[in-house]
Amino acid sequence: LPSRRREASYARVWIPDPEEVWKSAELLKDYKPGDKVLQLRLEEGKDLEYCLDPKTKELPPLRNPDILVGENDLTALSYLHEPAVLHNLKVRFIDSKLIYTYCGIVLVAINPYEQLPIYGEDIINAYSGQNMGDMDPHIFAVAEEAYKQMARDERNQSIIVSGESGAGKTVSAKYAMRYFATVSGSASEANVEEKVLASNPIMESIGNAKTTRNDNSSRFGKYIEIGFDKRYRIIGANMRTYLLEKSRVVFQAEEERNYHIFYQLCASAALPEFKTLRLGNADYFHYTKQGGSPVIDGVDDAKEMVNTRQACTLLGISDSYQMGIFRILAGILHLGNVEFASRDSDSCTIPPKHDPLTIFCDLMGVEYEEMAHWLCHRKLATATETYIKPISKLHAINARDALAKHIYANLFNWIVDHVNKALHSTIKQHSFIGVLDIYGFETFEINSFEQFCINYANEKLQQQFNMHVFKLEQEEYMKEQIPWTLIDFYDNQPCINLIEAKMGILDLLDEECKMPKGSDDTWAQKLYNTHLNKCALFEKPRLSNKAFIIKHFADKVEYQCEGFLEKNKDTVYEEQIKVLKSSKFKLLPELFQDEEKVLSPTSATPSGRVPLSRTAVKPAKARPGQTSKEHKKTVGHQFRNSLHLLMETLNATTPHYVRCIKPNDFKFPFTFDEKRAVQQLRACGVLETIRISAAGFPSRWTYQEFFSRYRVLMKQRDVLGDRKQTCKNVLEKLILDKDKYQFGKTKIFFRAGQVAYLEKIRADKLRAACIRIQKTIRGWLMRKKYMRMRKAAITIQRYVRGYQARCYAKFLRRTRAAITIQKFHRMYVVRKRYQCMRDATIALQALLRGYMARNKYQMMLREHKSIIIQKHVRGWLARVHYRRTLKAIVYLQCCYRRMMAKRELKKLKIEARSVERYKKLHIGLENKIMQLQRKIDEQNKEYKSLLEKLNSLEITYSTETERLRSDVERLRMSEEEAKNATNRVLSLQEEIAKLRKELQQTQSEKKTIEEWADKYKHETEQLVSELKDQNTLLKTEKEELNRRIHDQAKEITEAMEKKLVEETKQLELDLNDERLRYQNLLNEFSRLEERYDDLKDEMNLMASIPKPGHKRTDSTHSSNESEYTFSSEITEAEDLPLRMEEPSEKKAPLDMSLFLKLQKRVTELEQEKQSLQDELDRKEEQALRAKAKEEERPPIRGAELEYESLKRQELESENKKLKNELNELQKALTETRSPEVTAPGAPAYRVLLDQLTSVSEELEVRKEEVLILRSQLVSQKEAIQPKDTMTDSTILLEDVQKMKDKGEIAQAYIGLKETNRLLESQLQSQKKSHENELESLRGEIQSLKEENNRQQQLLAQNLQLPPEARIEASLQHEITRLTNENLDLMEQLEKQDKTVRKLKKQLKVFAKKIGELEVGQMENISPGQIIDEPIRPVNIPRKEKDFQGMLEYKKEDEQKLVKNLILELKPRGVAVNLIPGLPAYILFMCVRHADYLNDDQKVRSLLTSTINGIKKVLKKRGDDFETVSFWLSNTCRFLHCLKQYSGEEGFMKHNTPRQNEHCLTNFDLAEYRQVLSDLAIQIYQQLVRVLENILQPMIVSGMLEHETIQGVSGVKPTGLRKRTSSIADEGTYTLDSIIRQLNSFHSVMCQHGMDPELIKQVVKQMFYIIGAVTLNNLLLRKDMCSWSKGMQIRYNVSQLEEWLRDKNLMNSGAKETLEPLIQAAQLLQVKKKTDEDAEAICSMCNALTTAQIVKVLNLYTPVNEFEERVLVSFIRTIQLRLRDRKDSPQLLMDAKHIFPVTFPFNPSSLALETIQIPASLGLGFISRV
Repeated sequence: LPSRRREASYARVWIPDPEEVWKSAELLKDYKPGDKVLQLRLEEGKDLEYCLDPKTKELPPLRNPDILVGENDLTALSYLHEPAVLHNLKVRFIDSKLIYTYCGIVLVAINPYEQLPIYGEDIINAYSGQNMGDMDPHIFAVAEEAYKQMARDERNQSIIVSGESGAGKTVSAKYAMRYFATVSGSASEANVEEKVLASNPIMESIGNAKTTRNDNSSRFGKYIEIGFDKRYRIIGANMRTYLLEKSRVVFQAEEERNYHIFYQLCASAALPEFKTLRLGNADYFHYTKQGGSPVIDGVDDAKEMVNTRQACTLLGISDSYQMGIFRILAGILHLGNVEFASRDSDSCTIPPKHDPLTIFCDLMGVEYEEMAHWLCHRKLATATETYIKPISKLHAINARDALAKHIYANLFNWIVDHVNKALHSTIKQHSFIGVLDIYGFETFEINSFEQFCINYANEKLQQQFNMHVFKLEQEEYMKEQIPWTLIDFYDNQPCINLIEAKMGILDLLDEECKMPKGSDDTWAQKLYNTHLNKCALFEKPRLSNKAFIIKHFADKVEYQCEGFLEKNKDTVYEEQIKVLKSSKFKLLPELFQDEEKVLSPTSATPSGRVPLSRTAVKPAKARPGQTSKEHKKTVGHQFRNSLHLLMETLNATTPHYVRCIKPNDFKFPFTFDEKRAVQQLRACGVLETIRISAAGFPSRWTYQEFFSRYRVLMKQRDVLGDRKQTCKNVLEKLILDKDKYQFGKTKIFFRAGQVAYLEKIRADKLRAACIRIQKTIRGWLMRKKYMRMRKAAITIQRYVRGYQARCYAKFLRRTRAAITIQKFHRMYVVRKRYQCMRDATIALQALLRGYMARNKYQMMLREHKSIIIQKHVRGWLARVHYRRTLKAIVYLQCCYRRMMAKRELKKLKIEARSVERYKKLHIGLENKIMQLQRKIDEQNKEYKSLLEKLNSLEITYSTETERLRSDVERLRMSEEEAKNATNRVLSLQEEIAKLRKELQQTQSEKKTIEEWADKYKHETEQLVSELKDQNTLLKTEKEELNRRIHDQAKEITEAMEKKLVEETKQLELDLNDERLRYQNLLNEFSRLEERYDDLKDEMNLMASIPKPGHKRTDSTHSSNESEYTFSSEITEAEDLPLRMEEPSEKKAPLDMSLFLKLQKRVTELEQEKQSLQDELDRKEEQALRAKAKEEERPPIRGAELEYESLKRQELESENKKLKNELNELQKALTETRSPEVTAPGAPAYRVLLDQLTSVSEELEVRKEEVLILRSQLVSQKEAIQPKDTMTDSTILLEDVQKMKDKGEIAQAYIGLKETNRLLESQLQSQKKSHENELESLRGEIQSLKEENNRQQQLLAQNLQLPPEARIEASLQHEITRLTNENLDLMEQLEKQDKTVRKLKKQLKVFAKKIGELEVGQMENISPGQIIDEPIRPVNIPRKEKDFQGMLEYKKEDEQKLVKNLILELKPRGVAVNLIPGLPAYILFMCVRHADYLNDDQKVRSLLTSTINGIKKVLKKRGDDFETVSFWLSNTCRFLHCLKQYSGEEGFMKHNTPRQNEHCLTNFDLAEYRQVLSDLAIQIYQQLVRVLENILQPMIVSGMLEHETIQGVSGVKPTGLRKRTSSIADEGTYTLDSIIRQLNSFHSVMCQHGMDPELIKQVVKQMFYIIGAVTLNNLLLRKDMCSWSKGMQIRYNVSQLEEWLRDKNLMNSGAKETLEPLIQAAQLLQVKKKTDEDAEAICSMCNALTTAQIVKVLNLYTPVNEFEERVLVSFIRTIQLRLRDRKDSPQLLMDAKHIFPVTFPFNPSSLALETIQIPASLGLGFISRV
């Protein structure tokens, strides 16, 4: 940038910041020259004052316009400086998730620390063949550019990958190598590319380790040369390695590991083969436990060991060598555990039988005592003597570690050597691409010899880089004829001279190493004395005398001198090496035998690798006897030499640079640390590239791009026809300072900042135009609104005023009416009130008076009635009282009397019953008895007197007694009744009490029941109400449920329908997948068939002289066998050994087809045999009939027998010969099954060819014999037969008339009989020969069947393969089964056909004999009658008057038919002048005639020749669309004809009765229909490939790059990597080009009569290709993802849809294939801010995958300042919403996908009999039937 410039108002600048390195700020006040302070406002809103540097007064760098931020190429930025570069990289990395960015010729790659889906096969295919600037930056783009330049410029290429540890160098190099391996393929079948990629796991295991910065850090540099042949296919590779870090073998820092291979060995220690190594856990060994981190997260060392061993095997390192390597590595581990015990300060010893050393010696095969001795001693040699000196413990440990490092370094060299041998190619290398994976600039707290060498190498690389950039700049300027001004750039040659020049640091170091008492301190002093204050790049630290500082191009680095000398010497004790060389283990001496041979064979020079503490190789050019001298060569010297060689290699190639950046030190994904990034950008030279570019004219535009972008700044009069002059005129007006730009031949060159200035002018112009447009539109809108409002206001006022007037009149009328109403209403109210009051008063008076009168009357009435009541009550009370008193008195009397009587009665009863009383009464009565006796006597007397009285009284008494008794009885009864009543009363009382109690209980129960009943009733009512409510609810719920059930049923129905539709779709998809798989198999089969044909052609060319047996016999020489069957037999036989070369999975279908064809051949031979048998039978019948008349002619019979014996001997010898040859063939085939046997030139192959040749020769001979016999037979028949011509018949008649004598007739008959016998004998010999031939062929078939069984076993084994392979195997098995069944059915059908033909032939024979007999008896018949006899045979149909739709041709004309109708036919003339599908109709009519004749061989021959002819013409002209379309149409029409006239009901529905008469009658050609269908599929796939090849160059240019709507988007500034111009030049394609091409395709297909459904499928495939290619390119091009480009795409798609509508193809499914592209275009145009927008996007973009949506949003780039970028938060929202979507993670669409094709049956309405054959076809030998 210029030192002084004026800041624009509100300009944005970058200011330094200690945390973020650079911060963005905006000017608040204009800058004026002389100002010392700038008023700024930061982005976070904080204001600050920025003080300018008083010395330089340099202003802060300006910020680029937002439209330029995020560019693919940093050189496209208008302001080129460090903050702009840093900001652009950060925006791309953080916001857009883009890790690659161009910086001129450099690809900057930032390690994302995350797996990204951008390295798949689809991405490789997308970048293949593309220009570097056309696609987004990618490592594949760099690799493609290198590959393209190698092929175009015939110059070797190099890709230099650099960066610090953990930046991703190794991964980038691996992806570049993978790209070359995928794109180029290999020149041989040895899969060299796989071997090249397989070298990575090996080198990573032995050369990579975990560090604090990287889990897989490469601890060596490597340069891999990938070799290519003249066709630019990989043939091999070479590897050179640099700076292996040997010190890591013996020491690891904290949190670091040793090389991976050691941990892989320890993880695999349990394997049986590793038991002898006696390994254990990594924590057991000293060399693997020092870092304290033996495990890497996510890495399985045991699994990695398996991968390493597999890679070794692939590269040809045998298992024995692998075990040897592992033994040496295990020995190194055990060596590290060897411990030393000090004897004194100068000597030490190893404990006896020390286990680690014992194991080490066992593994290495050396003596324990020798190794133990030399580990503790060393040999010193002086001029006079040699003596052994013990060493201290410290020196012993160092010597042990040095030995371990040396062993590992040599093993590393040995492995690299063998890897290179495996990758070495015998083919001459034409060119190569080198991939340099080397460390970047390093600076640590403590820097030693390793960092010094690394930084020295980077100085050299940076110098080469600067020179290359400078050279490219100069070439560009000179190419454009721009005045060249020397650009000042940093030249680091002084720094390189400081290091490598004479008396430089390396020279002084080597000199000090040669000193006997040289030390690091003395070396440091020499450095100070030599360079301090003499070289500006060399400094001494203030506080150290053992360090020095070098000013490198990237930064100052302080190096500690300690250890420099030791590392430079790299010494190891020679005695220890000698002990190892004497090892019994053969691999170990190999490492030390000749160390110069251990060097990598990748380079012609031996300095491929350099050993030092980070080195693995010691380059040695030593001759024998100079080994010790070469050992003294220092590491620094070797490294300097190897570096010079590397630079020579790089300078001889075209370099491509990849700079890997480590974004943070914590391995966080997509986290950007500005400080670390700036350090690396400074160190890797990216900023230097920027500085060189900025020093000149960094911005470069073509005139067309400039015109397109800045057309808005021009006036109409400024636009001229010459764009160049227009741009010059405009620039002179826009930029007054002519130094700010230069005009080149094709480009305009701008100084830094000028593009930003032009963008500002453009934006201002556009903004002013927008403001003017907005002003005008807003004024127009406001005027329209005002006029509309004014008109509306007037209308409203008119209506309101009328409404108000009407309302006022209404108000007056209502007021007057209201007054009148009020008057009458008030009068009415007052009168009504008065009437109410009067009536109420009268009513109250009446009521009151009545009430008082009624009360008085009631009172009087009550008094009167109360007196009467009192009177009666008082009387009634008195009477009641009296009666009650009387009754009580009587009752009391009765009760008393009753009581007294009861008492008396009771007393009497007691007295009467009491004996004791009597006893008491009678005590002392003995004295008184006497007295009583006297008294008794006296009383007796009295008694007597009284008795009389008593009698009288008794009578009275009896009466009284009776009366009393009756009373007593009555009383007793009353008493009983009373008792009973009392008892009853008591019981009743008890019952009453009980009942009362029960009543009370009942009442309480009743009460409770009533309460419960009330409660229950209440509850019931409540329940009823609740139930009613529930019922209503249930009703509503029922209705709701019914509705829901209805809805659910509807939904279920819909779901079922949807599911059914989905299942149908899924089944259709499965069907399509199956169809696609089948068609892919057909495609693969056709590819293999083509490959087979090519190999066969090559083999024929290589063959010296073709044998005569291979020549075809002309078809005119055979009537029993078609030419095709004979030639196909030989072809298929030749096919057998070639097909046996192919893999087993591809071999099965080919062998099956061969087997089928051989079966057909056998069938044909059987038919021939049967025909001969029929002929023989006929002759035998003739012979039997003539035998009775035979009498003489023995000499003739003898001659016949002699001829027969000769023929038999000849046939027997031929039969033996054939048997011997067949045995040889079987023996050759059964000896081995290896692929080499079947290879061309192998014994079995030669034997097979010889056998086939002999068979063909034998067949030729047999055919000739048959022809001779037939000619003899015909001649004899003609000699005898009298019906050929009129003249012959007349002569014969005369002869017959002359031969009236019976003897003469008998003699003639005998002659004829002898002739027949001769023919019979010849036929018998012919039969025997054919039987012999048949036996030999059966033997061959048996061997082929055995081969087929073997193939079936292989197929059965394939059933254990994965599902897809299993499906294919099952399909093949099913095809085999069906084919066998078809063959059986065909054999049965053929037998029936043979029977029919045999019967027909017998009929012919009988008819002929009858005719002959009739002729023989025609002595008295006139000649005229003989002439009237029919001449033709009976079975030939008469010629109909109407044509039957058949074409007749001779068998010998078949090849001519195929040639004229297929091979030499020009589609253009046929399509224009004749009916569509004419060749198909002609071929089918020929097939019909062969079917009519029942000639199966003719049908087969014609169909097979037709299929082969179509294949041949497609192979010859397969790139011509018209040819492929023509034959696809005719093949389909031929297939439809075979179906339409097959006789099957399903295909005859649309036929006319006449067409049904034309159906095939004798043959079922379903098998050939399948063959034709397969052929049609192959032609369709070939048509799609032709379409794709034609459309591919047009799609991106026409759909994306060309501006169909002019002026919508302008071209943004581009960087050094120029993309293809999007302006429509003469050579570029537009959308019109695509549409014209589509029209051409469509018209050609329509002219050829292609089925409409098939045209739809072709159009659908074309549109899919257009959509897929366009979308894939869009996803890989950031410059295409903008709003305006979305509009362009949608417009282009609408034009394609319009084309579909014009062609009536909207229902073809083509539009649906464009849906992903349409949605991508919509995604570019929709609003992308809010959550609603995110939801809309997710619902809209259902045809795009999540990866595609996120990719488009990440790539979205505004072209104008009016567009806004997509926020990162919005993209995160989209990802969250789409996380549950299950779609493919693949980013790109498969542009090579071909939809499965179907051929719907399309019958033809064309009548076959109406078809005329034009003379232009040259088919005059065909006649209509």
